[in-house]
Amino acid sequence: MKHLLATHSLKKTLQYSFMFLIGIMIIPTIYSIVVTQVHTQQYDNIITNVSNANRINQIAKNDIPNELWEIVCGKQEYFSTTPYTMVKSIFTGLNEMQHNTINQENKQKLDVAFRTCTTLQRNIEMLETQMKEGSTVTQNETLLDEIRTISALFSDIMQDFILSEIESANETNLSIKKSTINLTLLQIIIVLFSFAICLNSYFTISKSVRNPIADMEKLSSEIAQGNLAARTNLPETEEMIPLAKNMNQMAEQIDILIKKNIEEQKNFQKAEMKALQAQITPHFLYNTFDTIIWLAEQEETEEVVKITKAFSNFLRISLSRGHEWITVAQELDHIRNYLTIQKIRYADILNYEINVNEELTEFKTIKLTLQPLVENAIYHGIKNKRGRGHLKVTVDYADEQKTSIRFRVNDDGAGFTEERLEEVQKELESGSEDAEKLSSVYGLYNVHKKLKLYYGDKTQGLQIESEQGKGSSISFVTPCISEYGEEDV
Repeated sequence: MKHLLATHSLKKTLQYSFMFLIGIMIIPTIYSIVVTQVHTQQYDNIITNVSNANRINQIAKNDIPNELWEIVCGKQEYFSTTPYTMVKSIFTGLNEMQHNTINQENKQKLDVAFRTCTTLQRNIEMLETQMKEGSTVTQNETLLDEIRTISALFSDIMQDFILSEIESANETNLSIKKSTINLTLLQIIIVLFSFAICLNSYFTISKSVRNPIADMEKLSSEIAQGNLAARTNLPETEEMIPLAKNMNQMAEQIDILIKKNIEEQKNFQKAEMKALQAQITPHFLYNTFDTIIWLAEQEETEEVVKITKAFSNFLRISLSRGHEWITVAQELDHIRNYLTIQKIRYADILNYEINVNEELTEFKTIKLTLQPLVENAIYHGIKNKRGRGHLKVTVDYADEQKTSIRFRVNDDGAGFTEERLEEVQKELESGSEDAEKLSSVYGLYNVHKKLKLYYGDKTQGLQIESEQGKGSSISFVTPCISEYGEEDV
């Protein structure tokens, strides 16, 4: 063994072992393919023959006599080509079975079947000629009985043929079992040879190679578990040094790329939130413009001024010069403007109130988080109940330490059923690849996702409480932030 190691490189030893393994592995594969092809062809021919035999047996035994009986009885014209088509189908099936059959005894049975079918065809032609010459019903029935006798004889031949084919299938099955045993023995021998070769290859690999590989395997495991600060020592084996260096560099690059990707994902999600936000605004704009036009046509000047001013302020806060963070006071002004517009549109069904702890008005919050909740309360709560509805917006401390703020929107509208509430909560948590598929909870999903994006684990997102027929309460809690990025603790 020492002599072999001194005269043969590890690379060549592994190459020879690999080539030998491939060579002996190919043997059972080729054997299996050849045997399988042969047996599969045999089985296919047998199944095809049995299927054809059953089919033409049915035609000869039942279909042809029944068809001729219909003709003899006068239920249909004799000059139809159906009986001859059936006979032709029988000949076609016999030819196919003759081609597929390798058993000489079965070939002889098919020859007898050919002759019987020829006799059957001749008798059908005699019946046709006899009927054209005006034969009596008794004469026709007599010849029909002969045809039935021939059909029964043909059926017996087919049944005998089917039994012979089934016996051939049994012989093929025995051959398959024998081939399986041979293949199993061959595989056992190959496994033993392979084991011996692998064992020899294992002992030819020196510790100077195995130890660095083990170290790098340990490094890869630590990287897989998230320890991107892990590094491996450079090995003493010269050939392994480049690999160790590359793995250290890979770990470093992965760490850099992951951090960069996290930052890019945050930026991408923020951009996505802005796009989602832009998608829910147009329908409100269109409805507001329609309301202004309608009020102008009715010469409701004061109402036009009131809704236009509210709409202007609403847009000013919505845009906020591109800023995402605004004060709680501005967010509440945004809601007041929105409710002013909606109150004009739904004066007969909507009442509202806004209660806020004045200590909280200067804290910072993400803009446009309350408006979708209010909109949801109006369109899916109050509008779906009979009579006037009441909506209440509340902003207060969420804890005694005064470190977080609770925003809540209550309505006494239609509310959710237990099933629908559970479905909505699942949709908010799981989301959708296509946010528009969220249908009626689209605005709520938008807010929930925005809260999770900007506040992370410092908020639980939207919390929904509802009872059918009594209304809903949607709330969320955020930390007190005096300036963007600074929590007031």
